[in-house]
Amino acid sequence: MLVIGLTGGIASGKSTISDYLRKMGAVIIDADILSRQVVEPGEEAWRKIWRYFGSQAFNDDKTINRKKLAEIVFSDPEKRQILNEIVHPEVIKKTKLLIAQYKEEGLAPLIVVDAPLLIEAGIDKMVDEVWVISVEEELQIKRLIARDNIPKGAALKRLESQMPMEEKLKYASRVIDNNQDLTHTIHQIKEIWRQVLETECKHEVQHNMD
Repeated sequence: MLVIGLTGGIASGKSTISDYLRKMGAVIIDADILSRQVVEPGEEAWRKIWRYFGSQAFNDDKTINRKKLAEIVFSDPEKRQILNEIVHPEVIKKTKLLIAQYKEEGLAPLIVVDAPLLIEAGIDKMVDEVWVISVEEELQIKRLIARDNIPKGAALKRLESQMPMEEKLKYASRVIDNNQDLTHTIHQIKEIWRQVLETECKHEVQHNMD
């Protein structure tokens, strides 16, 4: 069973593409969901965040105030690095467990690890292929402002905090161009899906013959 790493810059349309892959039959491991799970009250990552960032990053009920924490780390590269060093190892542990579980179950043609920081966190080393969603910077900024209702300055700061698109593309096994409409994007996904499953089928046949 092939394991795909799906990534892209912020506001690249990754969730939309991930949802479509799920509808096509892929099983999705969503790193954003895992990153929320590992910082729930009482978890080890939650304890470390409390110790380092203090109560300013938390709500009254001791859950993490994600908006406040984002403001802190997007304004300070050192603090962002520390947060990543706290959260990423826990997300990687859960990802490994889920990949093993889904492979054992064998119920889906593809396992897709949906992770915005796939490369930065080193999750790309756990997958067979990396699919990068490519979007022009101006369109990313426009989508981010509309999605999160933030000013352009804040959008630029978040964009600048991430690995540049040209750098992400160096890791790509396949590129999905999401600069146009949804129809154009879905057409690409269908074609990539066909190619991947066709290749996987040939490998299985060859393996059985050997």
